[in-house]
Amino acid sequence: MSTTVQSPPPPLRLTPRAWGMLLVLCGAIFLEGINVAMLNVALPAIRADLGLSTGELQWVISAYVLGYGGFMLVGGRAADLFGRRRMFLVWLAIFLVVSALGGMAGEGWMLIAARFVAGVAAAVMTPAGLSIITTSFEEGPQRNQALLVYSGTAAGGFSLGLVLGGLLAAANWRLVLFAPAVLALIILLLALPLIPATPTERSGDRRVDGLGAVTITAAIMLLVLGVERAAHAGAGWTSAIIAAGLVLVALFVVIERRSAAPLVRLGILRSGPLVRANLAGLLFSGAFFGFQFIAVLYLQELRGWSSLQTSLAMLAIGADAVLAPTLTPRLVNRYGNPKVILAGLLLAVLSYVLFLPIGLDTVYLAMFPTMIILGVAFALAYGPLTIVATDGVEESEQGLAGGLLYTSFQFGAALGLAASTAVIVATTSDGSAGDVLSGYRAALAVPIAAAALAAVVSAFGLRRGR
Repeated sequence: MSTTVQSPPPPLRLTPRAWGMLLVLCGAIFLEGINVAMLNVALPAIRADLGLSTGELQWVISAYVLGYGGFMLVGGRAADLFGRRRMFLVWLAIFLVVSALGGMAGEGWMLIAARFVAGVAAAVMTPAGLSIITTSFEEGPQRNQALLVYSGTAAGGFSLGLVLGGLLAAANWRLVLFAPAVLALIILLLALPLIPATPTERSGDRRVDGLGAVTITAAIMLLVLGVERAAHAGAGWTSAIIAAGLVLVALFVVIERRSAAPLVRLGILRSGPLVRANLAGLLFSGAFFGFQFIAVLYLQELRGWSSLQTSLAMLAIGADAVLAPTLTPRLVNRYGNPKVILAGLLLAVLSYVLFLPIGLDTVYLAMFPTMIILGVAFALAYGPLTIVATDGVEESEQGLAGGLLYTSFQFGAALGLAASTAVIVATTSDGSAGDVLSGYRAALAVPIAAAALAAVVSAFGLRRGR
């Protein structure tokens, strides 16, 4: 009986220009990662300088989430219809301008408006950048390795952004917005010569499903808004907002079935791997952002750590940036995407469970296993989920596939934050240190359950593979 040993993935054989294009696109997703992470740690300084109330401060983050999540699906499809390079460059330039304007804001509403437009810009340029990669590299080991480098850069941007945000906010919170603007300018100048405009990058049918675009954008924005407000507003308003969003989703399905040129070809959702990747991505993202929220509150509000100390404590999660392009391609080549994804999700469950024993005087060494294992989990799950969500999709719909995936990630983040907040509010009463700690421990059930459910969803991919 003979055995077949799979060889390691072949190295990328790319021209210098192709390498340059990949590095530019990695720079863009790195920019998106640091942009989100840096602002989170600058919120106290923004509140003090602009005199924002708690509700207004929350909108500095929520406005970006609404723009990003609401327009992601439309942005991904726009890249397919109007040219991926064009959409990437135009909206990168818009992101640059509004980031700079946000840094110059003298009033809270100006900053909130700038953040909303920045979210819309990111919602177009992110799936456009991903679809440039998936259409420029041949499907298989070459594209897989490019996507793993890309996803590792995204995670590295988020991890490094936590530290950079703490450093810049300590000097002046406006630097947190000016820094991404400067980086965006550098990426834009490099992208112009390095990202080629190919004659096949546009769809042959460029009819625009305007009614479908308006309906699904409004639906997603209402759903994200409802989830975001779940822990801050009355149950009546929250239920009404979510119900309105679901009604618009149903209306969108009806519109797409009758449209001659649908925004979303509903047949794309018949792909089992694509649906599983999106659902697992939603749950994985919800678990991570729920955990991050709990961990930050625990370290800063209960333990009294500074934002910089907190950022450094979570820096180990950034191990993904090193492991994703080096270890993960070998594992994917040997075991396949479904097994690697499942291993990553199970490690995520383990990492969250290991954080359960936290106490009022737990040393960082006891927290470190959670952080480093979570970094490995990200390396194993995030990139392969991106590969599965785009594999086998027609080139004319790669932007749409990217939009679906990033919409899932964003909506999952909103769900994880809202659910974790709701559990903390429901399980704390007297506000004592012990009471608050119990609330944080109870809230850890959210990331544990979400990651476990993601693992169950992904396990069905193993059955299909057999």
